[in-house]
Amino acid sequence: MGSFYAGFSTDPDLFNRQQNSTAKVRPGAERISVYLPMLKGKKVGIFANHTSLVGNTHLVDTLLSSGVAIELIFAPEHGFRGEADAGEKVGNSKDPKTGIEIISLYGSKRRPSLEELKRVDILIFDIQDVGLRYYTYISSLEEFMNAAFENAKPLLVLDRPNPNGFYVDGPVLEKPFKSFVGMQPVPVVYGMTIGEYGMMLAGEKWQCIHGIGEKCKANGGHSLPFFGHKM
Repeated sequence: MGSFYAGFSTDPDLFNRQQNSTAKVRPGAERISVYLPMLKGKKVGIFANHTSLVGNTHLVDTLLSSGVAIELIFAPEHGFRGEADAGEKVGNSKDPKTGIEIISLYGSKRRPSLEELKRVDILIFDIQDVGLRYYTYISSLEEFMNAAFENAKPLLVLDRPNPNGFYVDGPVLEKPFKSFVGMQPVPVVYGMTIGEYGMMLAGEKWQCIHGIGEKCKANGGHSLPFFGHKM
């Protein structure tokens, strides 16, 4: 199995301090000194969109300027630059700014292929989410995690604060109604960051890992080291 790394907050008073504007929350992407050593000398595949920023600079540009070799970009719903409409299928392309190949995971497929994963040594996931079940980013994370674990690829989730992370609300999804706009039995507003959601998927063994003959089995045996937000 691959390894799963997530940046997340363990501070129960985070929302109050954000509201009082007395402290700055640093998203995982800004903690470059922590994760850059993990990327040096490796080919990187990054799942990102227009929200994947380090300050005012896109994470892809930040990593390239730091000498990181980005082999592939994987794009979610709305595309890498956030220009596609909701529900619009997105095709593969090349980023005009960097020339890096963009693989759409919201078009003809939902997860990277074996051939694509063979081209990278480590995967990164960095998306700003809002903590609502029907946003497809958590479904994309689940598929991305499945692909990483199935192919023994390390996955680094650069977490970001959830603006709706201070409460839980709405009905829990019933399994017969599972779809890409709701894959797990969680409330509409589930009160976690996307990194914490990924930790729950792994910890509760909710992932569906495909083995020989495409049989689903419970995920287990992978390591789960974490690092937290710097506040």
